[in-house]
Amino acid sequence: MASLAQEESRSLSDNVTWGKRKSMSDGNISLPWSAFLGYQKGEDGLPEIVPEEAEIVRQIYRLFMEGKSYSAIAKVLTAQGTPSPTGKDKWSLATIRNILTNETHRGSKRLQKTYTTNYLTKATKPNEGELPSYYIEESHAAIIPPDEWDAVQAEIARRKELGRPISCQTPFSTKIICGDCGAFFGRKVWQSNTKWRQVVWRCNDRYNKRGKRDCRTSQVDEKTLMAGFVKAFNQLMTFRDGLIEDCRMVQAMLCDTTEIDKEIAELEQEVEVVEGLARQAIQTNAREVIDQSEWSERNGKYLSRHAEATKQLEALDKLKSERLGKSKVLEVFIRDIKKQAAVITDWDESLWAATVESMTVGVGGKLTFKFKNGSEVTV
Repeated sequence: MASLAQEESRSLSDNVTWGKRKSMSDGNISLPWSAFLGYQKGEDGLPEIVPEEAEIVRQIYRLFMEGKSYSAIAKVLTAQGTPSPTGKDKWSLATIRNILTNETHRGSKRLQKTYTTNYLTKATKPNEGELPSYYIEESHAAIIPPDEWDAVQAEIARRKELGRPISCQTPFSTKIICGDCGAFFGRKVWQSNTKWRQVVWRCNDRYNKRGKRDCRTSQVDEKTLMAGFVKAFNQLMTFRDGLIEDCRMVQAMLCDTTEIDKEIAELEQEVEVVEGLARQAIQTNAREVIDQSEWSERNGKYLSRHAEATKQLEALDKLKSERLGKSKVLEVFIRDIKKQAAVITDWDESLWAATVESMTVGVGGKLTFKFKNGSEVTV
């Protein structure tokens, strides 16, 4: 009886799995509607935008492009009292990451990202090519424009390449660089339980494992960093009109991807041609008796051409994403520069996140601010 019950369970699981995969191959979209932020199931079965929730999604993308980390965004939403997609009061890093990387918000959908490996335990794993994966462009209305979504993905990749933790806890984390050794500065709290409590930043590689000092830069008080930013930003704003004009010129250059698109189209055609030649060679080898060493050599050339074209195609796609991402960063920079007063008097965390790429602390105590448009100001 137990064996029969198990076989019945397997048969039922196979039928359900077949039905779901057939639905995916037909392009039918399904979402966890009760816990998916920004969309609800429409009358036609497709995702329909929920305006109030869509605004939260746009805020998350905007805060990320302004320089905030996953944890900082989660803190902002929690402080606002905004409920999470599952109705919780506190937002998690995983939720923010999933929203920022989910292609559904750009109006597209990838189906069969994961699959069930065991019908008894219901264990699942990411689909890494074991089963077909279906990507549907423009399947429904987009909350985030595709170019903005691509820019966010490029910014995520850029932060990873820089070795910056995306879950940093303070606005200065992974933005302060040692001018002596190139390491990041870390936050230290002195006399934390006394009235003389002080927050300072110093090079993480200042001392080696034996306690010997290797770095010549000194620690910097957090208030000094804030005051330095105010001074540097005011110097930058002295030439605001020219600055905005230069940013617009650079942005126009970055947005023009005509040549890259042309190269991508040529490489895609090359890949298609090589794949056709390879298929033809395989079919010929199956039907006719030919010299195997000669066939292997010819097939090897096809594989080499395919690998080289694919490699170049990936590099061009990455370059295009990086350029569009930089263009979007400049757009945020221009927006914040235009709405700011010519002179600021107090520390502004959101302005810091939106405009500063990094800050270098020199051996003599000088602070060099590198802004997101490429400008540098030393104070």
